[in-house]
Amino acid sequence: MNDQSKLTPYEQIGSQPVIAAVVERFYDLMDSEPAYAELRAIHAADLTPMRISLAGFLAGWAGGPRDWFEANPGKCMMSMHSGFPITAQTAGQWVEAMAHAFADCGLADHPVGKLMNERFEMMAGGMVRTAAMAG
Repeated sequence: MNDQSKLTPYEQIGSQPVIAAVVERFYDLMDSEPAYAELRAIHAADLTPMRISLAGFLAGWAGGPRDWFEANPGKCMMSMHSGFPITAQTAGQWVEAMAHAFADCGLADHPVGKLMNERFEMMAGGMVRTAAMAG
């Protein structure tokens, strides 16, 4: 299959190995970089469940296996984060860390990587509004 237009975004970026690498890099950055301290503080001490969940979500969201969505019927990124104290600062840190992870995994200039990061920014902004309304 050489025609990229027939591939899902998941396939275009390299499928599960690349999704897993991005997620691992994202949480490693969040766990180690002082610039993401506020973001890290709203997460549990053990990031393992989040690493698994985010990898599953991103895979299905990008057109790969839908296991996460089947295991979480009716859930989405917004609803899963509705109880978190997400501020503009923590949302910005999330977007920045995710963009950094995509870049570190060679996807900064990939059309799908760019598109996903644009959508992450939109989602993060929506979560701030949701948190503000809930508070």
